[in-house]
Amino acid sequence: MRRRIVTLTVLAAVLATSLFGLPLAIGALWYFRTHTTSALERAADGTAVGVSDALAAGEPFQVPENEDGAEVGVYDPKGHLLAGVGPPTADDVVRGVTASRSDMLNQKVGDEDVLAVPVLTGARLTGIVRAALPRSALTRDVGVTWLVMAGCAIGAVLASWLVARRIAARLTRPLEDLACAAARLGEGDFSARSRRSAIPEIDRVGAALDVTATRIGETLERERAFSAEASHQLRTPLAGLRLQLESALETPGRDPYAAIRAGITAADRLERTVEDLLALSRERRSPRDELDLPALLAELRDVPLPDHRELRLEITDPPPARASAPAVRQVLAVLLDNAVNHGEGTITVRARDAGGALAVDVVDEGPDLGERDPFSDHTPGGHGIGLRLARSLAEAEGGRLRLSRPDPPTFTLLLPEAPSS
Repeated sequence: MRRRIVTLTVLAAVLATSLFGLPLAIGALWYFRTHTTSALERAADGTAVGVSDALAAGEPFQVPENEDGAEVGVYDPKGHLLAGVGPPTADDVVRGVTASRSDMLNQKVGDEDVLAVPVLTGARLTGIVRAALPRSALTRDVGVTWLVMAGCAIGAVLASWLVARRIAARLTRPLEDLACAAARLGEGDFSARSRRSAIPEIDRVGAALDVTATRIGETLERERAFSAEASHQLRTPLAGLRLQLESALETPGRDPYAAIRAGITAADRLERTVEDLLALSRERRSPRDELDLPALLAELRDVPLPDHRELRLEITDPPPARASAPAVRQVLAVLLDNAVNHGEGTITVRARDAGGALAVDVVDEGPDLGERDPFSDHTPGGHGIGLRLARSLAEAEGGRLRLSRPDPPTFTLLLPEAPSS
C-alpha cells in the first residue's frame, strides 16, 4: 500500500507538471522567437533611419552599433554591400525586398534569422538594410529556459515523492499496527490494543477493534470461570453418587434396590444440575418468573446428608420474589454443600422477610469463620469456588449473597421482592 500511494502521487505530480510545463515550454519558445524578431526589427529600423540621409545624398557613412548584438549590413539597390557586416552580394532576403518593395522581409538563411527593410527617399529605393542574428543565440536562450523548467519539474516531482513517502508512512503505519493487533487477537491475545494515530477514520477502526477484543476477552474469561465453577458444582453430586454405590458394594447384605433407587435419585439430581447450569450459561438475562420458594426448599430434603447431620427448614411468611429458579436452586445447593463439607451440626435453612426483600439464611453449627473471607479462600479442596459461583448467580438475578454472621456461620441470600400486580 505504501508503494502504491507513493507511485500514484508521483504519477499525479508528473502528469500535473507535464500538463503545466509543456504549454509553458511552447510559450517560452514562442516568446524567444518573437523577441528575436523584435530585436532584428529594432536593429534594422534604427540603422535605416541613421543612414537614410547619407544614402540619399550619396555620401559615405558608417553603420551605427545596436544594443541587440545583431549583424547589420547596408546594400545598394543593385545588391552590393556598402557598409556593415553581411554577405558581399545580396542574398535572397535582400533581393526579395528589392523586388517586392515590401516594408519588411524575415526569413531563415542558413543558421541565421535574417530581416531586411528598404531605405526609401520619397518613392525612390536608395538602399536595403539587412540585420541578422545567429540561431544559436535563440537555441541557447530557449535551451537554458527549458533546462530551468525541467529542473523545476524534477524538483517538484522529487518534492512530491518525499511528501508522498511521509504521507504514506503516516497512513500505513497505523494500518500496520491494526494488522498486528488483529493478528495478535487471532492468536488469542485479547489484551492486544492498537495505538492511536490522530487520523479519525483509522482511529475509529482501532477503537472498534479494541472494543471487540475487550468483549471477546471478557466473554472468554466468563466462560472459563463459569466452566471451572460448573465443574465444581458437578463434582459434588458425582462424589455423592460414587459414595452411595461404593457403600452398597461394601455392604453385601444391604438391599440393592435401595442403593439403585438412591443412585437414580442422585443421577436425577445431577441431570437437573447440568440442565440448570446449561440454562444459566445461555439465559442468564432471561425474563424472571415468580419464584416458587416452597418447592425449591422442599427439594433440599432430597439432598443426602451424613448420618449425624440434620436439615431443618423454617419458612416465616417470606415475601414473593421474581428470580430464575435454576439460579436460586444452584445458589442453595452451593450453600448447603458448603455447610455439609465445612460446617457441623444441624443445618438450618430459613426463609424470611427482610424488609422489601426475600432473605434465605443457611446456618450451620460450625466453627467461627472470624475475619476470613470465604468467597476468596482458596483451599486445596476447592472451598470458595462454589461460593463465588453462587454470589455471581445471585448478583445476576439482582440480589446479593453475603456472610451475614461469622459465628455461627450464616450465609444469607437476598432477592428483591416482586412488585404487587
